[in-house]
Amino acid sequence: MIVLFCGFSDAVLIIAGVSGMGAVVAVLPTLTVGFTLVGAGFLAWYGTQSLRRAAQHGSMSVELGQSVSLKRALATVAAFTWLNPHVYLDTVLLMGAAATAQPLSARPIFAVGAASASFLWFAALGYGARFLQPVFARPRAWQVFDCIIGGVMFVLAGFLLWSGAFHQFLKQE
Repeated sequence: MIVLFCGFSDAVLIIAGVSGMGAVVAVLPTLTVGFTLVGAGFLAWYGTQSLRRAAQHGSMSVELGQSVSLKRALATVAAFTWLNPHVYLDTVLLMGAAATAQPLSARPIFAVGAASASFLWFAALGYGARFLQPVFARPRAWQVFDCIIGGVMFVLAGFLLWSGAFHQFLKQE
């Protein structure tokens, strides 16, 4: 239930971002460059934060045998999802900005692909967490994970900048 809730919530936010950003950019096409820069800047900032965490020593503490009711778990996940300002930056703004780099006709496919990837991501997190709990009990595992996340964020920021610049170049010709 938690995995499904997270997947559906993310899909709603992705669709809102792709639809909303698409509508705004259709009215004001010059905003594409701004949204691309903001999205790339956010990814670079997030990557920097991940690399900073990697420089610190620590691990997440997970106690075995702790139990929470489904109702309480869903309420907690709902709060983290819908009351978290970063979800609107990450999912709505970032996905919307990434969608603006796509042709208008490709944006629905982009949204379906992003939502599908989100469902797969949450399934992997939800079902893989128990399997990976012993691994992430070690501080070094968190450092490696944060380095990977930081690297991926910088690569995505670069691709976003490149695709936005390339898209603008093609529009000029």
